[in-house]
Amino acid sequence: MPTQMTQYATLVDLLRDRAETIGDRLAYTFLADGETESGRLTYGELDRQARAIAAHLRARVSPGSRVLVVYPYTAGLEFIAAFFGCLYAGVVAVTDNPPRSAAGLEKTVARLQSSEAEIALTTRGLLSHLRGLLQKQPQLTGSLENIPWIATDALSPNSAADWTPPDIQTDTLAFLQYTSGSTGTPKGVMVTHGNVLHNSAIIYNCFEHTENSRGLIWLPLFHDMGLIGGVVQPLYGAFPVTLMSPVALIQKPMRWLEAVSRYKATTSGGPNFAYDLLWRQAKASDRDRLDLSSWEVAFSGAEPIRAETLDRFAQTFAPCGFRREAFYPCYGMAETTLFISGGSKADAPIVETFDGAALEENRALPVASDHPKAKAVVGCGRGWLGDEIAIADPDTLQPLGEGEVGEIWVRGAGVGLGYWNRPEDTERTFGGKLGDRGPFLRTGDLGFIRNGELFITGRIKEMMILWGRNHYPQHIEQTVEACHPALRPGCGAAFAIEVEGEERLVIAQEVERRFLRKPDVEGAIAAIRKAIADRHLADVYAVVLLKTGSLPKTTSGKVQRQMCRRRFLEGTLDVVGRWQYDASEESNISDLVRREDMASSQV
Repeated sequence: MPTQMTQYATLVDLLRDRAETIGDRLAYTFLADGETESGRLTYGELDRQARAIAAHLRARVSPGSRVLVVYPYTAGLEFIAAFFGCLYAGVVAVTDNPPRSAAGLEKTVARLQSSEAEIALTTRGLLSHLRGLLQKQPQLTGSLENIPWIATDALSPNSAADWTPPDIQTDTLAFLQYTSGSTGTPKGVMVTHGNVLHNSAIIYNCFEHTENSRGLIWLPLFHDMGLIGGVVQPLYGAFPVTLMSPVALIQKPMRWLEAVSRYKATTSGGPNFAYDLLWRQAKASDRDRLDLSSWEVAFSGAEPIRAETLDRFAQTFAPCGFRREAFYPCYGMAETTLFISGGSKADAPIVETFDGAALEENRALPVASDHPKAKAVVGCGRGWLGDEIAIADPDTLQPLGEGEVGEIWVRGAGVGLGYWNRPEDTERTFGGKLGDRGPFLRTGDLGFIRNGELFITGRIKEMMILWGRNHYPQHIEQTVEACHPALRPGCGAAFAIEVEGEERLVIAQEVERRFLRKPDVEGAIAAIRKAIADRHLADVYAVVLLKTGSLPKTTSGKVQRQMCRRRFLEGTLDVVGRWQYDASEESNISDLVRREDMASSQV
């Protein structure tokens, strides 16, 4: 197994070394449309481009300044050069999602303001697009034009000769990595060069990468999994990676596996929803042209990992050479640069079954898989290279023992410095203490450790108390999506609202496109209410069926439950059918179950 550890003080040292020792070696290949190569970069070419961009930056802003880095999804190589250009200049990169609409432009302005960016890097094409969006949002003009925008694809490469190395160290701030915003307003995590190098060493060891590895990444490059896993990790491991736009995956999901097959990728992956999407959409004709036998590490993270998804994907693509053992469930977040835990590459995923009702009472009680309340939970490995994972009671802040569900706390060299310009949030989240041990990062996630394996069960902010019992939204969402064929898997949100001083359950669920042609709103809603009553002994206050593709999600595919809750209360969801509790009706939970049971007994 590889044991490569960090031997560089900064990411600049890392790229400079690659450029000097293997400068002509291919580093990055980009597929703008997911199929056709639109560009390549060697280590030497990337170094020259980064030096040219850095020289321009150094002439305009001082070291430590924040620089917004926003590029189209189709300009992956330009984004990489701009990101490293910031590092080469000793400034702090602030990566962002390219705005595609007037609403997206507001988020860009918010990112500019919260980071206090002094300059922005982009392409000529996106700059023209932004100016067009400003015509629809003229009130934002001043905010965007307060800083200069530089189109890096218009810069002269000759400036590379003017570059001088920045005065930076391991603890120098490298970039602000904003949280996904799945549970609230995105916050900028302060990530140092040392954080990134430590996390890169962990991933290199866990995935057992070598110079013979080959990556294939479709994830957005401006966020943790795409940036650290898709851009930095291949550089750290000195192996080539093929990148593609996430838009290409959305347009045609099978492009991902076709690229894995074509480039003989050994490492690739993404959130659970992507695997789920592929096994559901795959046709025999798709599978016939795939060869997935090279795939050694199929990492899955960023959202709850479902055992059923692992099984179905492995079964569907086994004829193509995919091995279930290649699955690598892992856990991480922006606050830890990326990676927190994972298992051994050679081991198959660990899946254990627990009493679902006991889990909601914060107890991990193992049961047989045929137990009526059995809930399969996928293990997410352990900490590596000295990082520590602990489970704590989120209320008493005391450590919990094996098998007890509590908040996951983490400490290690990959944990960021805190949130930019948010001292109170930083102290609350990054300052956890367990006796004389600390500081710990309080992740806000719930889980437990069993036999050294970390299991994730949910998120504190999203836990609901219904009828005096705890409920994880993910569990209810899984029940809902499976109860009626018109409901889209992975496209629902369960959340609570307060009604007359009591928490009440609301379900927002997308429907399949075919449902819109011949809707059966009453049947779908009845199935949802019945399934939740049977499985969770909970009453539903309201159900809204949503138009296909309209459920609020982050750019990495996480369901934004708090955003969905807010839009439900505002009445701004794209609803195609709805039901809400009416006290004058007799259709309460007990009556619903009784009537359904009577109907089934007469069949």
